[in-house]
Amino acid sequence: MRLGITLQETYSLILTVLVLLAAFGTSYCQWAIRKTTLPEQIERIRVVNSRVKMGWWLIVVFTLAFWAGQGVLLVVFALVSFFTFREFVALTPTKVSDHWALVVSFYIVIPLQYVLIWLDRYWLFTVFIPVYLFLLLPVLMSLRPDNDRFLERVAKVQWGLMLSVYCISHAPALMNFDITRFGSSPSLLLLFYLLIVFLGDLFVVMASSYFGGKTLRDNPHKTIKGMMIGGAITILVGYALFWMTPFRTWQALVMAVVIVVTGTVGDIVIASVKRSLGSRFMDGDKYLGRGNLERLAPLMFSAPIYYHITQAYFSAIW
Repeated sequence: MRLGITLQETYSLILTVLVLLAAFGTSYCQWAIRKTTLPEQIERIRVVNSRVKMGWWLIVVFTLAFWAGQGVLLVVFALVSFFTFREFVALTPTKVSDHWALVVSFYIVIPLQYVLIWLDRYWLFTVFIPVYLFLLLPVLMSLRPDNDRFLERVAKVQWGLMLSVYCISHAPALMNFDITRFGSSPSLLLLFYLLIVFLGDLFVVMASSYFGGKTLRDNPHKTIKGMMIGGAITILVGYALFWMTPFRTWQALVMAVVIVVTGTVGDIVIASVKRSLGSRFMDGDKYLGRGNLERLAPLMFSAPIYYHITQAYFSAIW
């Protein structure tokens, strides 16, 4: 490692820091809610608290990546994709004639996508959904004699699969990179990415609450000023964490910029998608069932971009 410590010591250090920060953030938010009496301030603290609680999920993913292995990690991400896709389908009007297409999507496509990642079939898992499922789903849905809003129904299912399964699955696929020769590990590469995504969302919410400004059209908890300030802080943090990655300092800075920008775009797009489906913005404390689309929006757009840029980088230097 660049800091002169072993990988095992690095894992333990990062885990300890994450647990302490998550525990402090959770305790502070609980204390602040009890001390605050204004409804507006209570709502802001609850929003920040919901982001802090995501840190515990980050710790779970971190632990699984290092000590349980990629197989268990892929199962966790497959479950995340399952519940996220279920939320998307719940917001999307479906008909009885869409039944078999949804069955195939839930119980065949999701497991198969993650099995392909586990087998390290890069050439197949990157085209399985956007090519083969893109062609197969309309066939399955056309077997029933129901042409009412056919194109719209097909497009919604395909969009749900792309966001909930294809995009999210690129995050654990980072574990397939063999980068030990660069003094790093794929687990640290994944953690660097997840930290930037998590901190970016957290800092934007905190900056929006503190500095205020014009709120986004489809997200009342984030402001334009907050996104600029929070994004800038996150990029600086990414620059400071270059030692976790196989990248040079300026390359880590560029990667942080890419993750923050694509994550911001994803946040805006997913909020617009949910509004178009008639969904009220939800930011409660439930996980793996409700609110996944909002919380995972930055990851959905940034994971494929980060994966392919990283893959191109390693291909160039090898």
